Amino acid sequence: MFDAKSLLDQFLGGAAGAAGQDGASPKSRGGADDLLSMGRDFLGSQGQGLALGGLAGILLGSKAGRKLGKKAVSYGGLALAAGLAYKAYQNYSASKQGAPRPQTDPLPLKAPAGTSFDPARQPGGESGMAVTLLTAMIAAAKADGHIDRDEQTRIFDKIDEAGLDSEAKAFLMDELRAPLDLDKVVRAAATPEAAAEIYAVSRLAIDPDHAAEKAYLQMLAARLELDPALVDEIELAVREAQLAG
Repeated sequence: MFDAKSLLDQFLGGAAGAAGQDGASPKSRGGADDLLSMGRDFLGSQGQGLALGGLAGILLGSKAGRKLGKKAVSYGGLALAAGLAYKAYQNYSASKQGAPRPQTDPLPLKAPAGTSFDPARQPGGESGMAVTLLTAMIAAAKADGHIDRDEQTRIFDKIDEAGLDSEAKAFLMDELRAPLDLDKVVRAAATPEAAAEIYAVSRLAIDPDHAAEKAYLQMLAARLELDPALVDEIELAVREAQLAG
């Protein structure tokens, strides 16, 4: 089995670095072609970990995961997902009870340890949860249809250059080739906490400024049976993570 936890770390941690090379956001550089060019330059000049960040940038396109603040990307991917979901759930619970909002730190990521949001306590443990979150992010990236056959071929070329082992390559290629399967994403939500984390990373993977992306997130939240008020708290937590310096 490939190291899913490490790959998730590199997806979330490296995604901001590639976008910041020249200070330009992917949208300001002109779309997928410029993203691919930026990724190629990045892959040619950096080591394997950062190369995977460039790969994630190409995969996610102009998505929100590339806009994470520096503080956010200093944490591992599992900690980030669990922390965002945990913070959102705490604030959601407080709001329902009419209590003050307990979380003021944009990234209270150490709190989930030992709680039901702790990745180690999820079915399948940390490795299983990392696979679930990677699958959810890739599915979300397909929501606007930008990963077509030609784009897949280009991404596969970058996967070959990234120095991944055969199992990691196979996982990414299989997920990219497969049609968008919301049922598969939803089935992986074995607990309410996992459902919140799946939604959080899906929101990190896309910037819902297109109708298809908005519709995907709305459908995902409904299928995961997330309370709209909790979804709003996750959205707020994600925005704060993107701004955390």
